[in-house]
Amino acid sequence: ALLIELISEATDAYNDVSMAIVLSTGFALGTVLISLNAGGLAVGINQYLFGNLSTVSAENAAILLVLFAVIVGTVALTRNQLLYVTFDETAAAVSGISVTWYNRVMVMLTALVVVGAMQIMGVILVAAMLVVPVAGAAQVSRSFSESLLVSVVLAELAVLLGIGASYYGEATAGGVIVLVAVGIYVVAVAVGKMQARAGDDATPELGSIDSREA
Repeated sequence: ALLIELISEATDAYNDVSMAIVLSTGFALGTVLISLNAGGLAVGINQYLFGNLSTVSAENAAILLVLFAVIVGTVALTRNQLLYVTFDETAAAVSGISVTWYNRVMVMLTALVVVGAMQIMGVILVAAMLVVPVAGAAQVSRSFSESLLVSVVLAELAVLLGIGASYYGEATAGGVIVLVAVGIYVVAVAVGKMQARAGDDATPELGSIDSREA
């Protein structure tokens, strides 16, 4: 995660380019190391891609709980700085906030989530749950704090509905959860459009105001 930031700073490349380079290298290196550990044989990596929610051990649950405490605590302590840096880096730098430091804190928190939950939930599920609930919350929220709360609710809803649907449908839990999360996102987009339309309808036109005053 820090390497992505360092490459972007050193080469002036977009974060997407640095991310693609680092992720491709890391994925290839991980595959090679896993195969070497298996005596040169090709091994399946389905566990890392899709995880296995049905066999989560007490140790894995404890790891997730510790990660949850660390991440929530860090966000609570640095909430204002992270918010400032996220929305306006220039103003944050002018006000004396170390933009580079807090960008790295944010990247490290994201890396903790991905690495800690990767073998339990799989890369696909982790990536989806990092992006989709937040994107859905952004459609219906009016503030940063509200967006945080709504994204957590949407993520929990997707997990509960996805696990229930996968149990009764005898399907893979991770894939079903992602599909449910995307479905919730579509609903959130529709609700956001209706809210915006209702707000536009509630705003009186200037012409009507002028005519009434006249």
